[in-house]
Amino acid sequence: MKKEDKHSEKKRNKTINIIIGIFCITAMIFSGFRIFVWWRENTKSEEILNDISDKINVQDVEDENGNSKKKYIINFEGLKEKNSDTIAWIKVENTNIEYPVVKAKDNDYYLNRSFDKKNNSAGWVFMDYRNKSDGTDKNIVIYGHNRKDKSMFGTLKNIFTEEWYSNEENKYITFITEDEYCTYKIFSAYRIEEENYYITTSFKNDTEFEKFVNKLKQRSFRDFETEVTKDDQILTLSTCSNANYRVAVHAKKIINNEEI
Repeated sequence: MKKEDKHSEKKRNKTINIIIGIFCITAMIFSGFRIFVWWRENTKSEEILNDISDKINVQDVEDENGNSKKKYIINFEGLKEKNSDTIAWIKVENTNIEYPVVKAKDNDYYLNRSFDKKNNSAGWVFMDYRNKSDGTDKNIVIYGHNRKDKSMFGTLKNIFTEEWYSNEENKYITFITEDEYCTYKIFSAYRIEEENYYITTSFKNDTEFEKFVNKLKQRSFRDFETEVTKDDQILTLSTCSNANYRVAVHAKKIINNEEI
């Protein structure tokens, strides 16, 4: 090989190495920035929860059988001072799901906005905009991101573990609005490809609703042995499992504890 050719090859290799080095450094900087943004947004979500924690109080009370249980007192007036879109409050037993629920004019707004309405990829827990939330909805649908830090609906997948399923108390969801303090019992849970069927909010007639409920029960990974009839109202929780799949949990209203 001629000296000129060797020199050209060395120069070319050096250039390639420089390009690769720049690419690697750029990738590292970008990844570091993404990690920092992810951390900052999670921290902001935690700060918001801490800021509104005094709006949620817990009392130990006895039920009609003398058993101790927790009752949640929600200061909706205080929450609405922070965010006028506040519509409800939700708690799913043995998960980290314990949030005020908001509702916007569409289902996109809170995908990338936090409770303070500022941009945040963590989003917030929100109700489907089609729900009337006046007590007449046959299916109330609630969404939340599946966050890796286990915030929002990041722990909804706990439902698929044997440890979670074997504890009967875990199968109840507390859902509170300004007008109702309700308990829902889970009757179906599953993973499914992205679709719109299970988030249907209204039905033409009882037959259509019964068909809908039966389909949800058939999909469930376990039989929760909970009967659901045409007269029931249900609550649906939805989150992403990955880019193509969703986790869906359905529960029926079993107790309207009181008018608030």
